[in-house]
Amino acid sequence: MTDKNLNRRQFLAVAGGAAATTALAACGGTGGEAASNDASEGDAGDKTKISFVLDYTPNTNHTGIYVALDQGYFADEGLEVEIVQPPADGADALIGAGGAQMGVSYQDYIANNLASDQPMPYSAVAAVIQHNTSGIMSRQEDGVTHPAAMEGHTYATWNMPVEQATVKHCVEADGGDWSKVELVPYEVDDEVSGLRANMFDTVWVYEAWAVQNAVVQDFPYNYFSFISVDPVFDYYTPVIAANDDFAKENPEAVKAFLRAVKKGYEYAVENPDAAADILCAQVPELDADLVHQSQTYLADQYVADAESWGVIDPDRWAAFYQWLNDNDLVANKLDVNAGYDLSFLE
Repeated sequence: MTDKNLNRRQFLAVAGGAAATTALAACGGTGGEAASNDASEGDAGDKTKISFVLDYTPNTNHTGIYVALDQGYFADEGLEVEIVQPPADGADALIGAGGAQMGVSYQDYIANNLASDQPMPYSAVAAVIQHNTSGIMSRQEDGVTHPAAMEGHTYATWNMPVEQATVKHCVEADGGDWSKVELVPYEVDDEVSGLRANMFDTVWVYEAWAVQNAVVQDFPYNYFSFISVDPVFDYYTPVIAANDDFAKENPEAVKAFLRAVKKGYEYAVENPDAAADILCAQVPELDADLVHQSQTYLADQYVADAESWGVIDPDRWAAFYQWLNDNDLVANKLDVNAGYDLSFLE
């Protein structure tokens, strides 16, 4: 398994119409068919069907989902959950169109949707990881230990405005000259391999995967996080999102789903190795060493300093949206308090 699972080449890509999905796992005998977009709570004794779409192929961001499936937490809540892969135009498109009732998204993707001329009806209902664990990784030998040190080095860009504005802000906040950072196209999926091959000197990564991959591969690296430079970048990535219409019509189902998933992530916090084994058993193509390394790291990140799993700090959410507004990085100005609903989280 390569690092493509946590790359964000579609960073803030405009969400389009929903497309067909591929079933990866199901609970309660759905026969491999995705739940229809008119899923309902049903009659007494019936299980509520929910189609849950991932953002990428399965990885440790999703462990709590797979633990809930494996341990019967969904079944205990009267749910029949099917996990599906995202279509070509992304999970947000499918959730927004109602093709999947719930799934994985990001605060910045939701911002892009909210700022569009015709926003789709979906909202974040819980945070998967409490803090933004992304930043810049480089070869240790190059000495890029802080943003200004990126001067004179290449940076693997996705050519996206928010992405480049984020890195530019960090370089300049550290006293560096952004014009002295050479931007090169991002051409590989495995960041460690790209750094080894000198395809670029610095790259945006997620600490839970690419950095842990470097550890597993015994690759000497340097890394600094964006939130160590400016707390405005401590936004929520990833989040669990729900289609607004489904949530309004089936609030108890959304609450039940989140109760089960909360138990799944709490299990992963307390039992990272066992949780890693569950993920690997359900998705055997994963690199077990990397999954265990990543799971150990994330055990301290799912809840971190929050009062409980899933909560979203309104001030942090608003601060990032205000930064997007102030820097004209969205098509239309955002309501900084929009895009999430914690009323389903118990």
